[in-house]
Amino acid sequence: MDVNVGDILLMKKQHPCGSKRFEVLRVGMDFRIRCTVCGREVMVARNKIQRNIKKIESGD
Repeated sequence: MDVNVGDILLMKKQHPCGSKRFEVLRVGMDFRIRCTVCGREVMVARNKIQRNIKKIESGD
């Protein structure tokens, strides 16, 4: 799975604000993602993110 900074991730589970779209801010052992609706930033482990990604939309 090739995820890059700037990509938009469509997740299986939604954020409490109701959005399922997150922007990738940092990639490594942990991912820093930002909700596209409310702007909240979250650090999530790589294995947890990879299980919950439904679709990757290129940010370029």
